[in-house]
Amino acid sequence: MGSIDTSPTAFAAFGDDTSFQPLNADDVRSYLHKSVDFIYDYYKSVESLPVLPSVEPGYLRRQLQSAPPTSSVPFDIAMKEVREAVVPGMTHWASPNFFAFFPSTNSAAAIAGDLIASAMNTVGFTWQANPAATEMEVLALDWLAQLLCLPASFMNRTAAGRGTGGGVILGTTSEAMLVTLVSARDAVLRRIGSDGVAGITKLTVYAADQTHSTFFKACRLAGFDPANIKSIPTGADTDYGLDPAKLLEIMKADVAAGLVPTYICITVGTTSSNAVDPVGAIADVAAMFNAWVHIDAAYAGSACICPEFRHHLDGVERVDSISMSPHKWLMTCLDCTCLWVRDAHRLTDSLETNPEYLKNDVTDSGAVTDLKDMQVGVGRRFRGLKLWMVMRTYGSAKLQEHIRSDVAMAKMFEDAVRADDRFEVVVPRNFALVCFRIKPQGAMTEQDTDKANHELMERLNRTGKAYLAHTAIGGKFVLRFAVGSSLQEERHVRSAWELIKKTTTEIIKGEM
Repeated sequence: MGSIDTSPTAFAAFGDDTSFQPLNADDVRSYLHKSVDFIYDYYKSVESLPVLPSVEPGYLRRQLQSAPPTSSVPFDIAMKEVREAVVPGMTHWASPNFFAFFPSTNSAAAIAGDLIASAMNTVGFTWQANPAATEMEVLALDWLAQLLCLPASFMNRTAAGRGTGGGVILGTTSEAMLVTLVSARDAVLRRIGSDGVAGITKLTVYAADQTHSTFFKACRLAGFDPANIKSIPTGADTDYGLDPAKLLEIMKADVAAGLVPTYICITVGTTSSNAVDPVGAIADVAAMFNAWVHIDAAYAGSACICPEFRHHLDGVERVDSISMSPHKWLMTCLDCTCLWVRDAHRLTDSLETNPEYLKNDVTDSGAVTDLKDMQVGVGRRFRGLKLWMVMRTYGSAKLQEHIRSDVAMAKMFEDAVRADDRFEVVVPRNFALVCFRIKPQGAMTEQDTDKANHELMERLNRTGKAYLAHTAIGGKFVLRFAVGSSLQEERHVRSAWELIKKTTTEIIKGEM
């Protein structure tokens, strides 16, 4: 067996003044000052940058060396390459001319909170591993739950003490769906007395066909038979929301066939059209079969901090879990998806791990729930700080003002579309997304119309002055205009509308 060389020369490289010190305090200050200056310049100039870059796949490898460097360089060299190579290849989600997808909002408070959390670099898998990180996450989630008027049963802490429910901040909605699907699966398997997962082929899950595709992916990851993942058709008669009567009919037929209804995903604000599934009515159907009900309010949940939108969550007291993502519309940078459950034990029963090296007296006392036991992995970032910083810095009044401003701009755009007889609004606007299209003109067929709308989107995006995305609703090619980028003002929405009108005139006239 070898031994450690303790001769002075063996450690000389680490003991002199030129040794590698990646956390040298002076370097940290210098690098961060330069990074902050870069961020300041970026936000001041992003409006003038093309929203979509005009680069080809593989461009970055050609601009930066393909092999890892051996020698060090001044930090300024790396920053120069970021400016000259990285920025030109960015799709600028921060641009006020970004209207393609649900926003990826940000704020000074969130950036500061995320920076501090990253600098501390804690791994808060248990309460003991970082008490402040766990306590902060619990507090931030309870604050946000109160803003959403969630029942006390979803709280980590209530006026009476520790609650039965609880929450956790995850990276994405996909994770929230996955952990609740696994918990619902295990609970039903125990209930039907299945040996291991032998009975999983009987379990069924349900969602509207407008539900985000990540749900169906999560179902497969959780082991559900693809044949038992029921995508229920929707239509214009329900504004593309899930029909409770149709759901009940399908679930009854499944029970008659020997299947076991296990999980229903309700969406408040679907990605394609912002459709809202009726929470209370679906929860009533689910109760007949003792199925888990989850609300995916990833985008529109943020709007529900405003009293005028809270009715979309009516009936939430009868569901098992709900998730929403402040990184979409509540000024908190990625990644931040909040999940609340009515009974935290239903999650931990499926997700708990208890290796010897993580055992401690606080966990054993039952006074805390270790957040590692409410997620897929064990390690986790200090996500709670940035969410708390946003709520603490701005307060509920400013956050509500932010939501209402975006909704008002979306309504302004919707009114402009409705006033131009060349266009139509395809579905009612619920929040800050407008789904519209050029409608058939003269002898145009539906195929011609789809082609014209596709051409409109392509031309707009090529200009670099606006970025829109599309979806399919009722078999039609439809443009999505999503208001909500943190830097957006009315002038950006008006400018985009003028560009849309001008480009549409060119298309209808047949100009290339």
